[in-house]
Amino acid sequence: MQVFIHQDQPLEQWRDGVMTRMRISALNGGRQLCIFDQYSDPGLGAPTHVHAVEEVLDVIDGSAEIWVGEEKSILRANQSVLVPAGFRHGFRNVLTTTLHVRATLAASIFEASYDNRNETSRRWAPGMASPQT
Repeated sequence: MQVFIHQDQPLEQWRDGVMTRMRISALNGGRQLCIFDQYSDPGLGAPTHVHAVEEVLDVIDGSAEIWVGEEKSILRANQSVLVPAGFRHGFRNVLTTTLHVRATLAASIFEASYDNRNETSRRWAPGMASPQT
């Protein structure tokens, strides 16, 4: 059994005001899951994007506006949403404190394509110091 000490894993800046910590992924032996925490400053989060796999977004601390397709909801701590594979989705922090969201994807690497042309597609895989754009 492998024990993971998440506080020892590095925080990575994925965009201004958004820090990410990988918990489980191909980097540490995950074969079917990518689990990571994101910490977003007020008003920030994940712009509209899509994954080829299913994702669960869990609000750990704070409050987030989350959208999946055309639907939007405000989620608080201990609430989650299931994002079907191929659905456009995203989230943003709606409070003045840091938002903590945990994402679980049904793949051992992170891949996303963004609607905003200023955001380039990302791929995070083992051996990368930070996500590739």
